[in-house]
Amino acid sequence: MNLETIRNYCLQKAETEESLPFGPDVVVFKVKGKSFLLLPLDTADLRFNVKCDPDLAEELRAQYPCVLPGYHMNKKHWNTIIVDGTVPVSLIKEWIDHSYQLVEKGNKPSKKKKP
Repeated sequence: MNLETIRNYCLQKAETEESLPFGPDVVVFKVKGKSFLLLPLDTADLRFNVKCDPDLAEELRAQYPCVLPGYHMNKKHWNTIIVDGTVPVSLIKEWIDHSYQLVEKGNKPSKKKKP
């Protein structure tokens, strides 16, 4: 897996946009205006941040050395994934999907009736 593979995988998801709100060194992927993956371009190794359910985030960190608390993010809700070949690409894609689904689900309009 490489940077372009991650980028293409994110962009094929519905309503996904990419931007550079923090400058030219971090690509941010958003769904409905909310970030679900941050991809730094200026690191020696390939890594990215994804949102994660807090309980699952702790489990993944305990199970996989390549999963760390989210760098420069809320460490309860974000993980940094180092793409070092120690986990299959299919698992990395699952983590990206999980992040996308958490953010996309959290952005659905309220079902409350407005007065």
